[in-house]
Amino acid sequence: MDELVEKLKPTVEATIAGLNGKRFKADPIAGAHFSRIVSVMSSAYKRHGFILERAILERLKMNPDFEVWEDKQFQVPSTADHIVDSAIGEPAHIFGSETTYRPGSRTLQVDAIVYNKLTGKLTGYEVKRGAGLHDSGKRRSILRDLLCLQVLLRSYGAQRGLEVSDANAHIIFYYGECSIKKPFSLVREELDEHFGFPVQEAIEAVNEHFRSRLFSILTS
Repeated sequence: MDELVEKLKPTVEATIAGLNGKRFKADPIAGAHFSRIVSVMSSAYKRHGFILERAILERLKMNPDFEVWEDKQFQVPSTADHIVDSAIGEPAHIFGSETTYRPGSRTLQVDAIVYNKLTGKLTGYEVKRGAGLHDSGKRRSILRDLLCLQVLLRSYGAQRGLEVSDANAHIIFYYGECSIKKPFSLVREELDEHFGFPVQEAIEAVNEHFRSRLFSILTS
């Protein structure tokens, strides 16, 4: 657990520095002290999402049976969007549908892609805090991107020279508020079993370190 915290310390410290230097406007009712707390905390919620992404990615890299990376420019060709159009109302119908991975008119950021070298399973993940639900428009956008990842993932892996036995896409809603239903969503309590590898305790150690550093600037 300490190893992951040490690895994430530079990310946490950069976040804390940004929060500590944040400018804010004092509210007439709250005053300067409480206005700063509200301003820093609202920004901290947003920036914590990135820390979660990095913590999960780096923890998974510690499993020697996994090959793990992120892809900030995952290509989405129009054929993937066309396939997803027919399944957006019934997402589970997407299983069994696939298309060739190639350059497209838009891209996705995939927070973690995990190839299990023992089983040949390839899985793509988007990571969200999951501390609140998204509105209907955002849910539809998230679902569309997830289903596009699903239909492209096997071909993507093959083009990287991987022998892919199975391919799946998931969203990790870490704190449990799932804007997308199962089987596409995961929460923190399910991560250890899902990966067959201890994940949650290490992530919570990073969260506790971030919380401690955050509170230190709020009380200074």
